[in-house]
Amino acid sequence: MKTKLLLLLLLMLGAGPAARAQIDTTGGRYYRPIFSSAAVTPDVDYGAATNYDGTAAALKMDIYQPVGDVVARRPVIIFAHQGGFLAGTRKDAYMVNICTRMARLGYVAASIEYRLGFPITGFPPPAADTVGVAQAAVRGMQDLRAAVRFFRKDAATTNTYRVNPSYIAVGGSSAGAFMALEVGYLDKASEVPAYVGLAALGGIEGNSGNPGYSSAVLAVLNLSGATENPSLIEAGNAPLLSVHGTADNTVPYFQGRVGSLLPPKYVYGSGRLNPRATAVGVRNTLVRLSRAGHIPFEGNTAYADTTFRAIRDFLRPSLGQAGTVLAARAGSGQPVALAQAYPNPAADQLRLQLPEAWPLPAQVELRDATGRLVRSFSSISRELLVSRGSLPAGLYLLAVPGQLPVRIEFQ
Repeated sequence: MKTKLLLLLLLMLGAGPAARAQIDTTGGRYYRPIFSSAAVTPDVDYGAATNYDGTAAALKMDIYQPVGDVVARRPVIIFAHQGGFLAGTRKDAYMVNICTRMARLGYVAASIEYRLGFPITGFPPPAADTVGVAQAAVRGMQDLRAAVRFFRKDAATTNTYRVNPSYIAVGGSSAGAFMALEVGYLDKASEVPAYVGLAALGGIEGNSGNPGYSSAVLAVLNLSGATENPSLIEAGNAPLLSVHGTADNTVPYFQGRVGSLLPPKYVYGSGRLNPRATAVGVRNTLVRLSRAGHIPFEGNTAYADTTFRAIRDFLRPSLGQAGTVLAARAGSGQPVALAQAYPNPAADQLRLQLPEAWPLPAQVELRDATGRLVRSFSSISRELLVSRGSLPAGLYLLAVPGQLPVRIEFQ
């Protein structure tokens, strides 16, 4: 038994630096446009859901891949378009531009369609409709999570798009950024105001497709977005990049009510979110576009170039790390709900999140590279904060009975 455990540990931990390297960034890959063009696979079905009015919605995405690429497992960036949850499509010019540019670096990039619309009872919409726009953001979040799960399902089954399931980032412009922020940081039902009616909408994960796979992400790309409250960002969450104009009159740079013709929901923009990330130890970058208005990168080449470089430079360091670690139930042979640990590697602490399908309480063991038990936990919740404490830097396994271990690293 001890020999089998040690063999499993060695397989999971790897034999050295080469075994840890998940994404090869040499030769300018993911930094220079080493591919001359990107091929687009249009109208890919990634799920289905119900609109706010009860009608059926088919969810589609366009997938961009570098032409001539032979790498077997590539990182993914999923983008969601702007439009105030009322307008816009996955084929908007900025979505086409940014997906093409990222694919030429070597990424697989996707632009998704998501559910639009909410009740409007007057013009301009009255304050009461803030409920509707909050619910629209949740529906969009659920659809974006389904898109993340789509790529994990593909990686575990047909492998059509040759993606690495531990390296999936989400991003968006304006409304799409609201969605990306919620995917990255809204992880407890208690964080959603009661008036939204989260349970009736399908919970945090929703029912948009590809159940049984994790929707955890490597990073969040917030382009002119905001969220309900900065407190959504907690220690151990995914890294955050924000690009935001300081003179944005639609989505406030700091905080305030959403402008334009949208319902006047009170939100917190990048000028509040990134300081919060810094305060709780989440790696982040804030690109402050001085005196720029809303989504300036969508109509100004200079701002578009600045945003592209910010995304490129922010994501590349994460590609050399262990990524979002996922572990499946042992011996099932079928796609199942996955545990996740992030950030990974971690300096002081990380968060272990258990899927809804796993029974509680869960007995969790932390073992070192030799298989020695160094710590154990009994968790009655699906989220467990694991502190490094006095443990030396190195590789460890978080083991839950009946599951394959989750490999983690403390730096």
